[in-house]
Order: sequence, then structure tokens, then C-alpha cells
Amino acid sequence: MIDDELEELYDYDELRRIDEPTMFEVSPTRTTLVLGSAQPSGVLSPDAASRWAIRRRRGGGGVVALHPDDLWVDWWIPVHDPRHYDDVRAAADIVGRWWQVALRGEGAIDPSVHVGAVIDDPRFRVACFTGAGPGEVFVGGRKVVGVTQWRVREGTFLSTVCPVQDSRDIVAALAAPPDGLDHALDHATLADLGVDPGALLARLEVESGPWRHRRLILDA
Repeated sequence: MIDDELEELYDYDELRRIDEPTMFEVSPTRTTLVLGSAQPSGVLSPDAASRWAIRRRRGGGGVVALHPDDLWVDWWIPVHDPRHYDDVRAAADIVGRWWQVALRGEGAIDPSVHVGAVIDDPRFRVACFTGAGPGEVFVGGRKVVGVTQWRVREGTFLSTVCPVQDSRDIVAALAAPPDGLDHALDHATLADLGVDPGALLARLEVESGPWRHRRLILDA
């Protein structure tokens, strides 16, 4: 069995001490499965840790698979920053709008942002990228950007990922994957869109900024 005391994705205590709005560009050194804050490690198969790095995030949702070439972008927005919103949905929506504008600017056709409550199938909540949550971005009816957030008195940490490949690692990693999960994980990817990741990241920073930009390598 995998220990429930998993290493956290970030040093969240350190994050809370950051006083300036910061945009993080993050790359894992290998495929990393990240559990939601409330997920028991028992959702993963006993041998998952021998095949993938495993971490836990502070934020809701299910398991997400992060790959070295994914466009993984997080924002720390201190409470004093004008881009900080007390409303959870409003915070997610503004991040989704940044992605929408950036994707459209790089040639993605008609990206849309999900507004309103979560729409999902309870059977598939074990995994991210199977439903539609506030601020998440879709192209051609398929999700292309997932959003989660962690809120504390000092500010809000919004985490987003635009995957470069599919998420079927999750199906293989689960102890008991529900029937149909592989189909539910049929999301869009950067490769599908034909968008250059570097150009997209640069445009995203311009559309959402200004920020202190930090590039992090997750040594997984």
C-alpha cells in the first residue's frame, strides 16, 4: 500500500509567505500522479509508486497526471492584489479567461470557458479532466485546460494545466478504475491544437500579468 503521508506538490507554507503576485511555470522531471487533498492513497494500485512519482496537492478534485512537457502554470495571487477574488467561481473564471484569450491568440478555434457549477459523472470523480468545472477551458467540446484552487487568508493559489498528451496513465494507476474512465479522459491536448507551448506561455503571461515569473523543476 502507498502511504497516505505523501510528499506535497509544493511547500505551501512557503507559498503563503510570498507577498508579490507570482506566476509559476512548472515542469516535473518524469510523469507525476497528483492526488487531490482529500483523496486516500488507496485509490492507486499498490505498484503505482514503482512506475510513477506520486504527490499530493492542496486543492480539490481527483488524480491528475502531469507530464514533463505539459504546460503547467500556477498563480499565487495575494489578497491585496486587484486580481484576487473572494468568490471561488469568479477566481476560476478570470484564470479561464486568461487561457481563453491566449489560446485564441495562438490559433485555437473558438475556445470556451465553463461557467457555473461543476458538471460531471460521480463515477469518474476519482480522476481530473473527466468533468467541467468553473473556469475550465474547452475546444470543440473537449477539455483542454483544467483548473483547481487553494484558498487561505493570505491569498489564492490557482493551478492550471494544459496537457501535451492524454491522461490514460491514470487508468493504469488506479486500483479499481471505473468502467468507461478511459473514454471520459478523452480530453484535448496541445498536440491536438497544434499550438506552440512557448508562444502560448508568453501570451498567457502578457494577458494575465504583470507577475513575478518563476520557473520550477519538480524533481520527481
